[in-house]
Amino acid sequence: MFNIQRLLHIKGRKHVSATEVELSWNSFNKGDIFLLDLGKMMIQWNGPKTSISEKARGLALTYSLRDRERGGRAQIGVVDDEVKAPDLMQIMESVLGRRVGSLRAAMPNKDINQLQKANIRLYHVYEKGKDLVVLELATPPLTQDLLQEEDFYILDQGGFKIYVWQGRMSSLQERKAAFSRAAGFIQAKGYPTYTNVEVVNDGAESAAFKQLFRIWSEKRSRNRSRNRQLGRIDKLTHVKLDVGKLHSQPELAAQLRMVDDGSGKVEVWCMQDLRRQPVDPKHHGQLCAGNCYLVLYTYQRLGRVQYILYLWQGHQATADEIEALNSNAEELDAMYRGALVQEHVTMGSEPPHFLAIFQGQLVVFQETAGHHGRGQSAPTTRLFHVQGADSYSTRTVEVPARAASLNSNDVFLLVIAGVCYLWFGKGCNGDQREMARVAVTVISKKNEETVLEGQEPPHFWEALGGRAPYPSNKRLPEEVPSIQPRLFECSSQMGCLVLAEVVFFSQEDLGQYDVMLLDTWQEIFLWLGGAAGAWKEAVAWGQEYLKAHPAGRSLATPIVLVKQGHEPPTFTGWFFTWDPYKWTPDPSHKEVLEGSPGTASPISEITAEVNSFRLSRWPGDGRAGAMALQALKGSQDSSRNELMRGPKLGGVSTSVSSTRASINGALPREQLMHQAAEDLPEGVDPARREFYLSDSDFQDIFGKSKEEFYSMATWRQRQEKKQLGFF
Repeated sequence: MFNIQRLLHIKGRKHVSATEVELSWNSFNKGDIFLLDLGKMMIQWNGPKTSISEKARGLALTYSLRDRERGGRAQIGVVDDEVKAPDLMQIMESVLGRRVGSLRAAMPNKDINQLQKANIRLYHVYEKGKDLVVLELATPPLTQDLLQEEDFYILDQGGFKIYVWQGRMSSLQERKAAFSRAAGFIQAKGYPTYTNVEVVNDGAESAAFKQLFRIWSEKRSRNRSRNRQLGRIDKLTHVKLDVGKLHSQPELAAQLRMVDDGSGKVEVWCMQDLRRQPVDPKHHGQLCAGNCYLVLYTYQRLGRVQYILYLWQGHQATADEIEALNSNAEELDAMYRGALVQEHVTMGSEPPHFLAIFQGQLVVFQETAGHHGRGQSAPTTRLFHVQGADSYSTRTVEVPARAASLNSNDVFLLVIAGVCYLWFGKGCNGDQREMARVAVTVISKKNEETVLEGQEPPHFWEALGGRAPYPSNKRLPEEVPSIQPRLFECSSQMGCLVLAEVVFFSQEDLGQYDVMLLDTWQEIFLWLGGAAGAWKEAVAWGQEYLKAHPAGRSLATPIVLVKQGHEPPTFTGWFFTWDPYKWTPDPSHKEVLEGSPGTASPISEITAEVNSFRLSRWPGDGRAGAMALQALKGSQDSSRNELMRGPKLGGVSTSVSSTRASINGALPREQLMHQAAEDLPEGVDPARREFYLSDSDFQDIFGKSKEEFYSMATWRQRQEKKQLGFF
């Protein structure tokens, strides 16, 4: 078992593997991880260009090899910096010989920019006589109506992947020739023979194929039943939401993009002079197109307090204001110990939950003095467009005060010298009129009058600069593509965003060192592992993803930043199953590194044996002979136990009794939640601060009694305390 001397090359992202390579420095490079396996000693060497995520996964594989192949009886050392691990380097050089010259550069990652290449070409393939014709049909943005069910097409994704789409009415001969035609196309283009080819059948397209089109509708008859089901879900937004169902059915919350009905606590700040200024609750729904706002929403789900911080950006906001918005959001997140889900929202693309918070009273003004503007005087005539027909979809936006802004199928509010006229187009419905009456209370406190289309008084048109043609066509509701969500692992290499798709994804694919991108089409989620080091770059990665997407995605698509352990149901609902207690406090790569033999006291024993090496070298290759392994024969196993042993936690009963003795009576939750240890009341044990809550407060916050809570596993207690601000 221990008579081993080999070098393993560790590669992979989600699925890490180890391949044995030549036992020589020539096998090493700066961008990968290598494991020198010497039986009783295993040394993981991390290339200087490897990421923390790669190091952690490599270490997990190293431990797995040790446990499976050595029964756990081997020491593990980590070389993260050769200068700081001279003893481990001495062992490696005793086996591999002295390194001559510099290491090879990191191997380029083949995934860079390939998945997101926008160089898409759609070709129509058909026979003309005895000839096969391949005709370029379109470039991005592609539309679904280009694909005719009786025809045959090839979609070339920049040579990265070739899709062969077969219409349902295409001939049997064409279907049989699908792969041969793809092979001929690849040869004609000069692509490698191993280029990926996917044959796509009409009505059974993959998510990856659909996302190459601007809009994809499930219009085939075989999908009509599914459409009816989706239609039922959509209609739920027009009735009062059942909050209990949203909490117990995260898949419903995810599809509706609603964590609840918007009845939680709301706080609003406006960016003024690059600092956040609180907005009076009476004006919470009044936003200005030239400003940026922070909207903090607090709600409870299954007994836990959760937060969403919306970063709203007006169309006329300056770059400095946007930067101030982001920096102030970071400050707030730090105050809440990283518990805030941050959603970046652009004016006009607000998600339904954001609109529901204001219950139909969201009004966006142009820059004026009365609404957080930069000092311009308010015009005497103003026109507002009421967009939406319920509290989950309604926003009222100020538009240019001219007749051409009107539309026969909508409702508009015209303010003339303080008097508000509700203009109802002939095509509007009762729901639209009802929401207009809600919005008018925000815009004008004076008299209001109702004006029907075709019955306008003369001064109505005079205020708009005279009569002029305006649209009367019915606007169809925007169709939401029924595209399956896709999960990608994100990283950056040589200044480029690298995306690696995870197919058939699950919660198991999310690791503490990861930055993952979940694309649900209507929103982009950036999930940040607890030990991820690139969280500040995550939003920029989401924006880069949208810019490079072949389907020409809207750059106003909301981007949601989610941290490990604080996932909202709108995120977890896209996973088949989700365990909220999964995240256990595993030792980080840094903690393991600090406890590795490379920096701990047992290295002295190994060093003493290294100094007594009697090496026999193979002629001419500079490598150590097999006798080198024997010098490690007497190495101790005790350090392994020290590496794996975590901090010892005291029993629950002892801690509870000690807190009982420290202080009598309950304390207000505000003095205990989200407080630094030094800011706690005198006598409070910071490790058990939740115990000082009253029984009713404890039940309200944790959703269970103290007895139930302290009967849980210790790691679950810690997890809940972190999520709720008691850690």
